Amino acid sequence: MSSSRLHSPAFHPLQLGTVQPTGWLRQQLRLQADGLHGHLDEFWPDIRDSQWFGGEAEAWERAPYWLDGLIPLAYTLNDTSLKEKSARYLNHILTHQHDDGWLGPRTMIAATGQPAQSSYDLWGQILITKVLMQHYDATEDTRALVALDRVLRAIDAHIDRAPLFNWGQFRWFEALLSIFWLYEKSGESWLLDLATKLRAQGFDWRAFFEAPTGWPAREPTPRGRWNYMSHVVNNAMAPKAPALWWRLSGNTDDQRAAATLIDQLMRHHGMVTGVFSGDECLAGRRPTQGTELCAVVEFAFSLEVLLTILGDPGLGDHLERVMFNALPAACSPDMWAHQYDQQVNQVLCTSRDDRIWTTNGPEANLFGVEPNYGCCTANFGQGWPKFAAHLWMVSADDRALVATAYAPSRVQVIRSGVPVNLEIETDYPFKDNVGITITAARPVRFQLWLRIPGWASGATLKLPQGEQHWPEPGTFHKVEGTWEGTTNLTLTLPMQARLERRYRGAATVKRGPLTYALKIEEHWKRVHAKAPYRELPHADWEVYPGTPWNYALAVSEASVPEKIGFQELPIGVLPFSPEGAPITAQVRGRRLDDWRCVHGSAADPPASPARSHSPMETLTLIPYGCTNLRITEFPTTEQSQDQPSQPSTVADNQSSKKEGA
Repeated sequence: MSSSRLHSPAFHPLQLGTVQPTGWLRQQLRLQADGLHGHLDEFWPDIRDSQWFGGEAEAWERAPYWLDGLIPLAYTLNDTSLKEKSARYLNHILTHQHDDGWLGPRTMIAATGQPAQSSYDLWGQILITKVLMQHYDATEDTRALVALDRVLRAIDAHIDRAPLFNWGQFRWFEALLSIFWLYEKSGESWLLDLATKLRAQGFDWRAFFEAPTGWPAREPTPRGRWNYMSHVVNNAMAPKAPALWWRLSGNTDDQRAAATLIDQLMRHHGMVTGVFSGDECLAGRRPTQGTELCAVVEFAFSLEVLLTILGDPGLGDHLERVMFNALPAACSPDMWAHQYDQQVNQVLCTSRDDRIWTTNGPEANLFGVEPNYGCCTANFGQGWPKFAAHLWMVSADDRALVATAYAPSRVQVIRSGVPVNLEIETDYPFKDNVGITITAARPVRFQLWLRIPGWASGATLKLPQGEQHWPEPGTFHKVEGTWEGTTNLTLTLPMQARLERRYRGAATVKRGPLTYALKIEEHWKRVHAKAPYRELPHADWEVYPGTPWNYALAVSEASVPEKIGFQELPIGVLPFSPEGAPITAQVRGRRLDDWRCVHGSAADPPASPARSHSPMETLTLIPYGCTNLRITEFPTTEQSQDQPSQPSTVADNQSSKKEGA
């Protein structure tokens, strides 16, 4: 049942499991399933012994976080064992719902070994509503609908006498996802009343960003001033708050506010990867400030939700930047370890240096099981499967299938009663061709909307019988026809290399949705080998450079086409790894001997143009997401006539080496 009391979003996601990943994307999801995320319940106390599942350990957000990624992983992969695992844990939660509707533990224990807290922060209950939505969407288990209705009623009663505070107060709008979803099925008005009460008790993100005196979080958060308003994960969730509320308010200012929030975050704290700094509060634009992994996956989800509501193709561009750069870089190539904080210029990952973080400890950029804090261990798994699930959507009028992002995948839908299969064959984002094969058993008419990235000048779409379109960048290109049998389309998105100027005028090489970084030889050293639950393959690692990193690029904006060359390579079993990088770039540069480490991180990039008497070398750049150590924001230099070139090649045949395994 639907109602005009809620404004319709631009798109509707397909049922979970409808989009099936293939090619490199399936391999990435398979690595996640076979790695840390897929095995947490076997050894990590916060999941294995969680009170959500009948144990005596963690009793708040971590089990729901884990399920929020496990369920879409199981059904996008169509993995029987993972589906059985998620069903087993959901069954325990559903069969142990309290009489008043409350789900899971009533006593809040944020992590195993921590003391119980006297007041329950409602964030844990809000999180489980997202899990129930996905479980029902994938399985149509009606118990999830009943449980969701009951837990929302419990929340409604709870906030009468225990108003929102702390995390629940700053993340209240996440509950609107399940409230509106259930309202569209039931039409029960009390759900909209609950939404109104949560809005009244929750933090007003739009007012905070649009303050008449200016956004108070423009500057980097001072060390020692941790706060909820500049917490990076809260800010990663926040851009969808006004847009979600627009569905009830109808206020166009709410609809437009997402652009304001994202613009301010990127202008003052933005990283070249599409996310913003936060270690763990907003920290400015220095390339050695950290970005928390939870923020990466939550911002990606915010962009997916915003795409659904607003239908803005530019949000798809931004989503791809985050997914193809920031997310893979925060995990080891085999996905058995992850970082809490990643750095754009990251030349050393150790636990012995006092970093420049606003809050986090020295182990925050180790690769490990739970470096710094375990929230990301539980939460990072939602990134890849939710991205896969949102690759294709349906327009609000149900007339069009909409490609919101690109990756190899297969889609099976029913259009006007006719089964339709879409096969997307592509090595995008590493290559520029997207092949789309549409197969229909009998004639059926519908539209196909293809997102054309804003950077894709000269894009072409080849249709059967030689017809060709030249889509406009930054739009959804609409193709309408009667589809019958098998139809092959080829979308070409030309990728031109370019420089983007960053902090202190440093330059980053970009091409299509990918950012490129210096390939540095990596030496991995195992640490904490005797610590609990650090048995291989789930272990903690420091990473040390084996080759120099302090280079300036001998290139300018005008000379990019002739001075940077790209080579495409086959995609292997570890697509996001230094050895498996499917594309490399060659560019000339010079060492800057005075550019060194400070507090365990690369110092700020020297001002450009930088002077150096070192010999010219040929440098290898690879996609940012393929790196674990890297320089991404480089000074640039010009070769003077009295500096003879003495070519040498570095980083061409480097490998990632683990010690102590």
